[in-house]
Amino acid sequence: MPKGIGADKTPQQLPDDEVLKLSLDDPALFSVIIDRYREAFMRAARSITRSNDEAEDILQEAFTKIYMNGRRYEKQPGASFKSWAYKILVNTSFTHYQKLKKQQGNVSYLDPVLYDDAIVDEGASALAANTDNRAIVTATLQKMPEHLGRVMKLYYLEDKSYDDIANVEGISLTTLKMRLFRAKRLFRKLMEE
Repeated sequence: MPKGIGADKTPQQLPDDEVLKLSLDDPALFSVIIDRYREAFMRAARSITRSNDEAEDILQEAFTKIYMNGRRYEKQPGASFKSWAYKILVNTSFTHYQKLKKQQGNVSYLDPVLYDDAIVDEGASALAANTDNRAIVTATLQKMPEHLGRVMKLYYLEDKSYDDIANVEGISLTTLKMRLFRAKRLFRKLMEE
C-alpha cells in the first residue's frame, strides 16, 4: 500500500486532491486520476476538435500538465479539483486548436466559453453536471464591461450569427468583430487571474 494511504482506503476511494498529492511521490497513483476523468475529458476534447486523434493529443497533454502542476494545486473553498483540472483541459484545448487553425491557414479565435457550452450541452458526462464551470464563466462575464460580455454571451452561449448580433446591438459587422476580439482577449485575461 502506498505511503500516506490508510489501511482502510484504496487510492480509488480517496478524493482527487489527495490522490494527486500522493501521486507526486508515487507516479503510478496518477492513473487513478486518469481513470476518473479520461472519458469526460475525451468527450470534451472531441467536441472541440471533432477528431479522435486531436482529442487524444489534447488529453495526453492536459493530463501531463495536471501532473506537472500538481505541486502548485491548492484546494480552495468553492473550487474543486475537477474545476482546476477542467481549466487546464480547456486552456490546452484552446492552445491546441489555435495552433491547428494557424497550420491550416485559417485563424479563428475561440474561447473557453465555447468549450464550456459544448460540454454542458452534451449532458452525458459528470463534468457536464459540474456547476462550478458554469459559475466561473458567468462570474467572468459579469466582470466584463456590459457591451463586451453581452456580445460574448450572444455569440458563444446563444449561438447567434454575426448578422443577428450586429442587428441587435445596432453596430456594423466590423465593429462587432472588433468587440468580440476584445471581449475574448479580456475573457482570457480574467480567467487567468
